[in-house]
Amino acid sequence: MHRLPVPLRRLGYRTAYAMLRVYWFVRRPHLIGVKCVLTFRDQLLLVRHTYGHSTWDLPGGSVRRGEPPAETAQREMEEELGVQVTDWRALGEIRTRMYHKLDTLYCFQAELPSRSVTVEPAELADAQWFPLGELPPDLSRYVRPILRRLQPGRQNSA
Repeated sequence: MHRLPVPLRRLGYRTAYAMLRVYWFVRRPHLIGVKCVLTFRDQLLLVRHTYGHSTWDLPGGSVRRGEPPAETAQREMEEELGVQVTDWRALGEIRTRMYHKLDTLYCFQAELPSRSVTVEPAELADAQWFPLGELPPDLSRYVRPILRRLQPGRQNSA
């Protein structure tokens, strides 16, 4: 399968995101998504998207119609990071309003067997592992509230 060059695909993501912001303003939808806490020992994987804010975020994505959130988590991690996870631990859900839309985010955690990931370069500008107690200061608004749901001792200063 022939794919467009990464710069064109990144432009597509940024354009689509800008158009979605207008749609969200007009329609004020309720969207359902997932956020995934991927750990390896005492490290956390954070990503930067090629669209939207450039803060460090947890990987995730939108739930497709009729798709269970755990399957969304599995699909998104395969698409964005090339990792296959089937053993998810549910961390509950978070509801928030942002950009005139209501988000329900189902949160999951999984321990990976290694730090090896394959970043989808059109969607993700970067992916890095951070010690749980030494997270970067520029985190997205969801990271700390989700990390507070980890088992005691796993979150350190998160």
